[in-house]
Amino acid sequence: MSTLPTPLVSTDWLADHLADADLRLLDATVFLAPPTEAGEDWTAERGAAAHAEEHIPGSRYADIVSELSSDDGWFTRPDADAFKAAVERLGVGDDTKVVVYDRAASMWATRVWWLLRSYGFEAVAVLDGGFGAWKAERRATTGESTPDAPAATFTPRDRPELVADTAQVLDVVNDGGACLINSLTAEDFSATSTDRYARPGRIPGSLNVPVFDLLAADGTFKPADALREQFADVLARPGRKITYCGGGIAATGDALALYVLGETDVAVYDGSLREWTSDATLPLEVG
Repeated sequence: MSTLPTPLVSTDWLADHLADADLRLLDATVFLAPPTEAGEDWTAERGAAAHAEEHIPGSRYADIVSELSSDDGWFTRPDADAFKAAVERLGVGDDTKVVVYDRAASMWATRVWWLLRSYGFEAVAVLDGGFGAWKAERRATTGESTPDAPAATFTPRDRPELVADTAQVLDVVNDGGACLINSLTAEDFSATSTDRYARPGRIPGSLNVPVFDLLAADGTFKPADALREQFADVLARPGRKITYCGGGIAATGDALALYVLGETDVAVYDGSLREWTSDATLPLEVG
């Protein structure tokens, strides 16, 4: 078994290791469609059709919408039994290594990276630059179906320290003890109105590091020095970091970047603003 660099692998690394028997390559693409009418939310469209049309050879479609989330209509982290069943169908077992990619800004891939780690699986990395970088380099793609995954046994080992809930975030707002990081755009961070959440605003005391600002023009993550500069205010606060966004997806991109920078005490607030703003008793900063 070859060693898997984490949390990012290059296209060169993947090309060299595509034939590894213990590699499970996952396409986690989800497309977000903008609202068609005022007041409606964005909708998530599975990337299965795009995957079937063209994908990196050997990859299988990891369905975040239907299988790697709970059935609450959002992207909430599934329970251990459901997650175990879903990843075993993809051939992911205790003795495998996993590389995840997507066709957007890697935030769907980072979501799967975080999910696997939250259940104790560390041999997982994100393809830096995703499918776009792979295609730009004119590397091989295919429309042929990948054979069914081999039988696998995945043993979930819950790591609650990687998952923050509303009560924990409220404790931070009231008493400190961690740095809260909002991964949305600067415009969303300072918004005074919203048609996406129950109420506008951000969690009090948050710092803003937009996930899209972490990427270079080619879709790869910026070098560590550049990331360190963007997280300068965050890194100046020692201790635990908690990332959040609208629904717990973009926040995993910030979490991965912090991991690149050597921060290991990083949690994702899975409910994020969707959950926080729906409770009128919870405080918000606006503007």
